[in-house]
Amino acid sequence: MTGLGAVFRPQLAPERLRSVARLAEEAGLEELWLWEDCFREGGISTAAAALAWTERIRVGIGLLPVPLRNVAITAMEAASLYRMFPGRPILAVGHGVQDWMGQVGARVESPVTLLREHLDVLRALLRGERVTVEGRYVRLDDVALDWPPAEPVPVIAGVTGPRSLRLAGEAADGTLLTASTSPEGVRKARQLIDEGRESAGRSDAEPHGIVVYLLTATGPDGAARLKAELAEEGLASVSDLGVAGDAGAVAKAVQRLADAGADTVVLQPTGDEPDPEGFVRFVAEEVRPLVP
Repeated sequence: MTGLGAVFRPQLAPERLRSVARLAEEAGLEELWLWEDCFREGGISTAAAALAWTERIRVGIGLLPVPLRNVAITAMEAASLYRMFPGRPILAVGHGVQDWMGQVGARVESPVTLLREHLDVLRALLRGERVTVEGRYVRLDDVALDWPPAEPVPVIAGVTGPRSLRLAGEAADGTLLTASTSPEGVRKARQLIDEGRESAGRSDAEPHGIVVYLLTATGPDGAARLKAELAEEGLASVSDLGVAGDAGAVAKAVQRLADAGADTVVLQPTGDEPDPEGFVRFVAEEVRPLVP
């Protein structure tokens, strides 16, 4: 079955999260995703609140920019979430937007090297290992978590470029793709991820799920809002991105991504979505029954 979720975008004030998270839970939504976008809302803090306000729904953080975070802090915070809310957090890490990283003095010369080092060490710490490492960017001396997760937890890489997609296959447990990814882009991403997995000798028995955002607008002005956001992001000329329309149209767009290799599709409202709670209800109650 194709997983389905929705995004709480950080264009909304943090105090709006409680009503959206509770409605998502009541409506039966499977996953609610949050963003750590500079300079809006923190990923760990909002995820912890959403998890505490609910009992069943899974909460994804897509994503934590690794240049902003010492890997030990990432591991400590992730482990705390997984122990307090077993099976419900979903953690994605990635390069972050390079302009934003530059604004805070965290931009690095080789984002791919940093992400590789961060992924390797983060996954080791979450497995309960004691780590000493002297990398180009990541340096730890005899570090282990006192409270590692009680069960293995996947770490997802949020990436886009070919080198980073191969790295995700080599060093991550799954991949998160942006809403600028068409069905054909998902196919190409899966190929690159598989190349990385093969080069690292990873077993076919190890699952590697692909999560992809789908920019979605519904309602009478949905098509206009979708067109405006794609234009603002410089994507107006890219074919087969986003969907506007009723539940049937959205479900077909979800299925195209699933057919291309996506395991989970997360519907991303436009930044000016006028009814965030209504959008979540639309996803859970109208789109979900139409997606196999």
